[in-house]
Amino acid sequence: MPKRGDRVAPPPRSDEWDIRFGDSDAVDGWNDLCAQAPGATRDAYDAIVKNPRDSSRPGRQHRLKGSLASRKVAGETLEQWQFEVTSGGRIWYCIDDAHRRVILVLASTKHPKATE
Repeated sequence: MPKRGDRVAPPPRSDEWDIRFGDSDAVDGWNDLCAQAPGATRDAYDAIVKNPRDSSRPGRQHRLKGSLASRKVAGETLEQWQFEVTSGGRIWYCIDDAHRRVILVLASTKHPKATE
């Protein structure tokens, strides 16, 4: 999926979670977020790789509710969480405990309509 000239993602440290893109829309959204708010997006990345279930900042990082609280990814039902990168920018991700990875399923510079 990455091609020449694309940014190189760092590998996770032994105590960190591995973040993977769920689809090409997430790749595009991530690139948009990085261009619009690079510092805030990096902060979100650092927070998620350390603890994708950190609930110490419920206004910024929390599990989605209702029908959005989980999502099927590659046949597995996983918890779906949100990180508020900016006032409008959001990252949605699913936590795969079995593989100690986080699947980025949505990255957007705008507030997702599904949670309005």
